[in-house]
Amino acid sequence: MESLIAASIAFVGSHFLLSHPLRRPLVSRIGAAGFLGLYALVAFATLGWMAEAFRKAPPEPLWWDVGDAGWAVASAVMLVASILFVGSLVRNPAMPDPTGKAPKIAPPRGVFRITRHPMMWGFALWALVHAAVFPTAANLVLSAAILVLALVGAALQDRKKEKLFPQEWPRWEAETSYWPFARQIAGRAGWTIGDLHAAGGGLVVWLAATWAHVPLGSPMAAGVWRWLG
Repeated sequence: MESLIAASIAFVGSHFLLSHPLRRPLVSRIGAAGFLGLYALVAFATLGWMAEAFRKAPPEPLWWDVGDAGWAVASAVMLVASILFVGSLVRNPAMPDPTGKAPKIAPPRGVFRITRHPMMWGFALWALVHAAVFPTAANLVLSAAILVLALVGAALQDRKKEKLFPQEWPRWEAETSYWPFARQIAGRAGWTIGDLHAAGGGLVVWLAATWAHVPLGSPMAAGVWRWLG
């Protein structure tokens, strides 16, 4: 457990340090491409450490049982998370650009009408769902790390982009929302679940990922496979 906590702190902390206070001095020394390589190396190393520490954590009894109703809700939320994630891979102005040029931001479409941080919210929903259905100390530590990285990281990303692109990013923020469906609830945008590629791709990812739980060693079947066997 101590190793998992340390790995989680290293994973989250290194992301924040490299993305914000250390980014500019490192880019000036090793260039944008070198920085992205270093960032990826540190991310994979700390993620691997965290995964290995989680794998070696001793078995624990679940703190509670959500039952079939809880699993049904969790499965539906994970489908939404999958749609957000797949939709974030196309026309995402937050994606890093090694050239450092200002992004050309089109009016929000698809999942970006839900939130300007669909990838981060996909990870956040993943963390919340897994904490709810598999409540052990080790899993709560792991889920908390992913949740903090996603939601705090999204807020910090906005602050960074506002400084880097003072014309483009505030306009993007005015047309989108940090919180999912905030603009819909406020009556400022129509309701949507994303466009066709996000919905279709998200469904495929959701089916594949939930099916893979048991082959990858999970003690519990997930998604529709929990009922289909």
